[in-house]
Amino acid sequence: MKNSLPKHNLTTVVDSLKGAAPHGESAPKIVVLYGSLRANSFSKKLALEVVKMLEYFGADVRLFDPAGLPVFDGESVDHPKVQELRALSNWSEGHVWISPEIHGNLSAVFKNQIDWMPLKQSAVRSTQGKTLAVMQISGGSQSFNAVNSLRILGRWMRMFTIPNQSSIAQAWQEFDGDGKLKDSSYRDRVIDVLEELYKTTLLMRDQSQYLTDRFSEKKSQLLEQGALAEASGAVDKKPSTENRCCSKSAPIKSPDVRLADVKTNTACF
Repeated sequence: MKNSLPKHNLTTVVDSLKGAAPHGESAPKIVVLYGSLRANSFSKKLALEVVKMLEYFGADVRLFDPAGLPVFDGESVDHPKVQELRALSNWSEGHVWISPEIHGNLSAVFKNQIDWMPLKQSAVRSTQGKTLAVMQISGGSQSFNAVNSLRILGRWMRMFTIPNQSSIAQAWQEFDGDGKLKDSSYRDRVIDVLEELYKTTLLMRDQSQYLTDRFSEKKSQLLEQGALAEASGAVDKKPSTENRCCSKSAPIKSPDVRLADVKTNTACF
């Protein structure tokens, strides 16, 4: 069992974290997504406020307009809006997701944007290791259904979602005539969330690749490489062990000790 596990200990982990490159002086790169197409959308108004606040903190911010993005069909990957969305996500170090709550959940407009992000590139999700802040807009009383669903999406996309979040109730009375958030506890919470995202993104900048370095993904990649090598004739095929796997003989040795010193044939179980 021990031989099949990654070789981690306190010294190696601390040394890896200390050995990361310095945070650098470049601004954290944040993309903001919102989930409404209405011309007078409160989700868009909040997104514009978020952009201004993050820019004030010194972030490099991009706002994606979901208008014109085709309904996800899995095929229209060359559409300009799909390419724009994917390019922004790849460019970014962190995301802010803002959705109105509709029928107790996030909007279809918002979910459509997430559906267009590639689930994975090789064994790695395209958003893996990026930071995330979630916010929601409600027309009525305060709710957390949409932000809870956004958190589920963030976890599925293997993002580091910060603990803080924002939910603005009765949004129609929280913005002034110029579309700016009025001074209130809701605005204070938005600022808190963005401060936390900004700091967390900088802290994660040089650590995310190491922290998302996964045994399962390495194993998958190496097994794929081995299968390709075998198919091309670069690796000699080993004799079948099907009839020996359940015997009392010694375990079958794996040719790739980087993953495991022992490989078990699961067909015996």
